[in-house]
Amino acid sequence: MIMAFTTQQQTFINEFVKEINNGDAAIFAGAGFSATHGFVNWKELLRDLAEELNLDIDKEHDLLSIAQYHLNKFTRSKINTKIINEFTSLGAAGENHKILARLNIDTFWTTNYDQLIERTLESEGKTVEKKIRNADFSRNIKKRDAIVYKMHGDKDSPDEAILTKDDFESYNDKMKLFSIALRGELVSKTFLFLGFSFDDPNLEYILGRVKVLLNGNTPTHYCFFKEILENDFNDPELSPEQNKENYLYAKIKQQLKVDNLIRYGIRAIMIDDYPEITSILSEIEKRVKRKNIFISGAANDYSPFTVDTAKDLIHSMSYTIAEKGYKIVSGYGLGIGSIVINGALDYKMNSNYRNLDDLLILRPFPQIQSGKKPISEVWTEYRNDMISKSGIAIFLFGNKLVKDEIVLSNGMEEEFEICLKHNVIPIPIGATGYISKSLWERVMLAFETYYPSNTDLHDAIKELGKDSLTKEEIIMNTIKAINILQKI
Repeated sequence: MIMAFTTQQQTFINEFVKEINNGDAAIFAGAGFSATHGFVNWKELLRDLAEELNLDIDKEHDLLSIAQYHLNKFTRSKINTKIINEFTSLGAAGENHKILARLNIDTFWTTNYDQLIERTLESEGKTVEKKIRNADFSRNIKKRDAIVYKMHGDKDSPDEAILTKDDFESYNDKMKLFSIALRGELVSKTFLFLGFSFDDPNLEYILGRVKVLLNGNTPTHYCFFKEILENDFNDPELSPEQNKENYLYAKIKQQLKVDNLIRYGIRAIMIDDYPEITSILSEIEKRVKRKNIFISGAANDYSPFTVDTAKDLIHSMSYTIAEKGYKIVSGYGLGIGSIVINGALDYKMNSNYRNLDDLLILRPFPQIQSGKKPISEVWTEYRNDMISKSGIAIFLFGNKLVKDEIVLSNGMEEEFEICLKHNVIPIPIGATGYISKSLWERVMLAFETYYPSNTDLHDAIKELGKDSLTKEEIIMNTIKAINILQKI
């Protein structure tokens, strides 16, 4: 089921996708980001400690004071033991963690003591650097993919965790390098705050530091807020009037919170329920990946085109895709891959584009059997990994020579199926014949199955199956389809 996003959500998605593509997106994760995976929130973390003080945690609002009172009366060791016990069992990463780990986001800040963020990033094959203490700023991991700032410490060092009022009041002195780094990140990056109720006591300190550090000059950041709904207030022990009154009060208070966050440059994105966050993050991932265009092609025979015309088509297609700001992913298919490289390289040379890696992801297939795994299995795994990094796939030609006979490319057919598995949208150029023609016929027979509903998109894909199209017509309709898919 496709979620219908509100105008506000759609605007946020568009803006945050731009920030990710520019390398300027960052995540700030709070307790709620881990709470759904078995870890306690602040209130539950301090519940036992409050009981030892003969206090009812449910009646307390200043939770930092509870931790401080306990430290005053007992020793730090009890708090340390509590942190170790509550955060040692690492739960499985949730879908939100996995999506963020797959995205090209290299900056994560968190107040959490658990290790879900860094472990999930590592499970995606990323090299992660952690900053937990001031001393960590004196060294850097080369060629890191992501950095995680654990500004309140880590469960493996509970004696250094930021938890009591003393800890927070002395934070800027004892953890000065974190404050400096945070100021720089908040100026240069766009943050998405996740897992903050904005009632958490530690967040007040964070936001206060942010405002002071930036001296009121805050760029736009984002958070999610669950909309206060009247259906949430149906206490059977209260009259309908009392429930209505409580709803209206909560609604007013929420709006005041939303308005107050603007002071810190944080705009609240309203949602009806928390699963919507996953839908929004999934949409962001989809939009980001659609900037990566996988080109699937193999050709021993270029008919219905001449060899020169076909090469010109492939070269110009690759050149135009790069020129329009998309990244090409190629597996170096027979008779196609080398020309794709030439097209992207030609654009780089003509435009003085500095980094070819920003234009092209090249994954040549291994050709010689080695090791115990059959090379066919290696190719399938290779295709899955390569295609999963894309959002759109173009299919060109699709034939190979087997015992002096031209046959359809079964490898391209497998790549088509892998595209469907990874929600990569296929664009078969039926005009180039062979397997691309049969794939085009397949998608046109059940257009709604493969594509979002859009008349202009339908027309562009339909045009790509016509015979005798010129090079310019093929490229024009292909780019038109790609551009439309960036917006829907």
